[in-house]
Formats: sequence, C-alpha cells, structure tokens
Amino acid sequence: MQLLFEPQAWLSFLTLTLLEIVLGIDNIILLSVLVARLPAPRRASARVLGLVFAMFTRLGLLYSITWLASLRRPLFSVLDVAISGRALVLFAGGLFLLLNSVLEIRATLQGRGRDRTPGLLDGFWLVILQIGVIDILFSLDSVFTAIGLANRIEVMAAAIVCSVVFMMWVSAAVGKFIDRYPTLKVLALAFLVLVGAALIGESVDHEIPRGYLYFAMGFATAVEWMNIRLRKRVS
Repeated sequence: MQLLFEPQAWLSFLTLTLLEIVLGIDNIILLSVLVARLPAPRRASARVLGLVFAMFTRLGLLYSITWLASLRRPLFSVLDVAISGRALVLFAGGLFLLLNSVLEIRATLQGRGRDRTPGLLDGFWLVILQIGVIDILFSLDSVFTAIGLANRIEVMAAAIVCSVVFMMWVSAAVGKFIDRYPTLKVLALAFLVLVGAALIGESVDHEIPRGYLYFAMGFATAVEWMNIRLRKRVS
C-alpha cells in the first residue's frame, strides 16, 4: 500500500508502461501476422491467449533476473569474438523471424496468403507458442532497462500487465487494418525482416538502434497511407 502514495513509484510505472508499449509495436505486428494464418473464428482467442502467454513469459523473465544476467557471460569464442547465451538466443530468434517473414512475403506476393494449406507452424497452439517465444527475444533487453528505471519489482510487474492489456485492446484493430490492406501487410512483414536482421546484428555486437527502425517503419507507413487514399480517389 505504501507504493500507492509514492510519486516516484507512479512516475516509474507510467514510464515503464509507455516503454513496454513502444517496444511492443513489433510484437503487435508479429501477432497480427501469425494470427492471420488461423481460421477467422479462432483468431480472437489465439490473440488473447498469445498475449497472456507473452505476459507470463515477461513476468517470468522479470523474476529470473539472475539467470538473465548469466546469459551475458561468454560461453566460447569464434574468430576472437566472445559468444554468450544471449547472443545465441538472439541469433536463433532473429534468423527464425527473418526467414519466417521472407516466406510469408513470398506467399503473399504469390497470392497464397488466404487460401494456402496450413503448414507445420500454423496450428492453433503452435501459433501461441511462437508468440510467446518471440516475445522472450523482444523482452530480454527491455527487462534490464526496466530494472534500471525502477527498483521495485511490483512496479515493473504492474507496468508489464498494463502494457499487455493495452496490446490486447489495440491488437484486434491492428490485425483487421493490416488484413484489409495487403500492401500494409507486406510493409509490416518487411519491418519484421529488419527486426530479424537487427537481432542477428545485435547477437554479434553490431547493434542497430531500434529507434531508426521505428522511424523508418513510421515514415513508410505514412507514405503508404497517402498512396492508399490516392488510389481510392483515382478509382
């Protein structure tokens, strides 16, 4: 109860919630793409369950900070480059995200996006599992950032829960919007390709500031939105 009357705790909570929402942009895009593979009646439940699973993975990471710190310790070296557990996780996840997005772009361009035969990774529970696993990748460094901004684990946990609730609220609208405009879906997938490449680069200590990626995505989205409005007027 004492936390409720501490202005610093509220400031930390609001800052962390905003941070989690901003860092969750790529999560929402990925969620929309993965859920779109399922039949329409199952998408809403997959969206909710996927985000709930993602929330518990983030909370689990938060309460296992000692294990997270151990991931930064070098395991071996390749060509004088130290390889840690974190680097391996980021590389594997980035490679998966990159290949998955490229294959999805290919299927969309070939017109197989809507009526393709469900693949191995398109099952209901496998889609939810992918959402949770990829969320771990996106959350590794944000957990360390959260700990740097707040000293109370209760504040950090509350911020994570609130950000996930917000994502549940907007994810359905984002999914419908992306599904309505195929060009935006390709744009979203291209953004995930960049995120995957950034994760691979980060795994070998070549970090690409996430702000650059968000700015590029925002600018490209604004241009595409103007193109959509122009096409409507012409037609």
